Amino acid sequence: MLESVGSLTSSPWIYAVIAVSIVLDVFLPVLPSGVLVITAATAAAGSATATGSVPHAVPDILVLTLCAATASVLGDLVAYRLAWRGGDRLDRAIARSRRLTRAQERLGEVLAHGGGVLVVVARFAPAGRSVVSLGAGAAHRRVRDFLPWSVLAGLAWAGYSVALGYFGGQWLGATWLTTAISVGALFVAGAGAAYVVRRPALREQETGA
Repeated sequence: MLESVGSLTSSPWIYAVIAVSIVLDVFLPVLPSGVLVITAATAAAGSATATGSVPHAVPDILVLTLCAATASVLGDLVAYRLAWRGGDRLDRAIARSRRLTRAQERLGEVLAHGGGVLVVVARFAPAGRSVVSLGAGAAHRRVRDFLPWSVLAGLAWAGYSVALGYFGGQWLGATWLTTAISVGALFVAGAGAAYVVRRPALREQETGA
């Protein structure tokens, strides 16, 4: 199957499939968008190694990175706008979720002080992107405060995912084992990001106790 994916890396279809997956996983975090990006990058690395034509492979990697980053930002904005227009029903849903309420409060404080590292870190955490994008929209945060950090988060996540697949394929060969190792590294980053995002909440619980 890696060979089949590799044959599609220079075709628009692989980019379209990846873009749709990334846009939708802001609403369905179970979609394997990161796995698709890594698999495509690994296949591209295998193709470059087999043909010895690294310069030919580099544009594909760049397009893959830009495609993944652009789709990430687009999905963030779609969730942001939907949450912005969600009205009282969405506000009540957020109020019922302690996780969304805390994320909304934290995001508001971070953006109000001119920072947005939380947006970048949350992009790597499971469902973190969904929580941040919906929280920013529901709180009616200004798009000029949210968008630059969403772009940075998309570029960071896309660059990291593509680098894992491509350089893993270059060093270890374009095999399913390489893909599994790269996906594992992405999950480790996600677990670390989730821990960082949750630390203030953990401190609040300890203080309250």
